[in-house]
Amino acid sequence: MQTGTRARKGPFVTRALVIIPARRASTRLPDKPLADIAGRPMIAHVVDQGLAADIGPVVVACDDPLIRDAVTAAGGRVVLTDPDLPSGSDRVEAAAREVDPDGAFDVVLNLQGDVPLIDPAAIRAAFAPLEDPAVDIGTIATKILTEEGRTDPGMVKTIGTPVAENRLRALYFTRATAPHGPGALYQHIGLYAYRRAALARFVALPPSPLEMRENLEQLRALEAGMRIDVSLVGSRPMDVNTQADLEAVRAMLGHPATAPNS
Repeated sequence: MQTGTRARKGPFVTRALVIIPARRASTRLPDKPLADIAGRPMIAHVVDQGLAADIGPVVVACDDPLIRDAVTAAGGRVVLTDPDLPSGSDRVEAAAREVDPDGAFDVVLNLQGDVPLIDPAAIRAAFAPLEDPAVDIGTIATKILTEEGRTDPGMVKTIGTPVAENRLRALYFTRATAPHGPGALYQHIGLYAYRRAALARFVALPPSPLEMRENLEQLRALEAGMRIDVSLVGSRPMDVNTQADLEAVRAMLGHPATAPNS
């Protein structure tokens, strides 16, 4: 890395632009980014975790003025993007072009907006694979500890070959229970550190056959010959997709809900 990089002692961490895509439309949990957790909207908690990772500026890329206003009121930086963009990755790329048109940051992190309790160390871990110049995208995964998780199609599995300690080169991602046979299975966590050129290439590609079949957009990158490496982490961030998930996060932070989406 050259542009946008700062030297650090210890494990490789690159200076990057952290972008959190957020949209209001959610079939399972309407207005999810605005859901109250301990007196603040969920998106503000995710911004906090992004800042705590200490890898660069944090920007929310949203599709609605209400989210923009909530982020601004919480002291965060926000970009209003086209609500018709097809995915969070497209929203991240559009925001990166707007806030950094000269490409001062050569890495962009896509931090999902529904992980208010994510460990900042897990965010940093996504960057470790980019120490290898052959890697286009870094991401993270964690060991699946339950039999229920091994068979749950909602828990996306990472299939990879070891290339270093606690690091895999991704060969495939699937909702099936895989790979077959004895041994650990790893849950993929949807956090991506893109080289800037890789992000631009990715969003320019059409959806791929396996991506559409599995409903996993990272397969688009693999099918196009892009390299994704995976850091293995000990924590498992809880993503908030349902009202039950939201109640659980509220309870963890000592703030039981008083009304749905309050």
